[in-house]
Amino acid sequence: MALNTSLPVLIVDDYQTMLRIIRNLLKQIGFTDVDEAKDGSEALSKLRERKYGLVISDWNMTPVTGYELLQQVRTDPELGSLPFIMITAEAKTENVIAAKQAGVSNYIVKPFNADTLRAKIAAVLGE
Repeated sequence: MALNTSLPVLIVDDYQTMLRIIRNLLKQIGFTDVDEAKDGSEALSKLRERKYGLVISDWNMTPVTGYELLQQVRTDPELGSLPFIMITAEAKTENVIAAKQAGVSNYIVKPFNADTLRAKIAAVLGE
């Protein structure tokens, strides 16, 4: 089944290079409508301005982390069901458990490639 690559995607990372890498991987998969945010608070204001089909966020950011962003998204009635993929450099069990409890849709550990990203997105979007 084909992914709905017309969905607008918001990628969140405080590291410009990582934003570029994720954007390029998404482009390889076929996603062209991609916005960026530098941290959780910028992401939240963008999420309130526009309807996204997917959020891909790094865990480690300041001042608002990806985990805090996830918690805010999940408690917001407008955004609560938004597919949310967390990216992290550490596959710490407690982080995975915390993210799952906070309602993360899926989890990716760096480094990853387009195939991994595609599989995670497909799992999240149910395609």
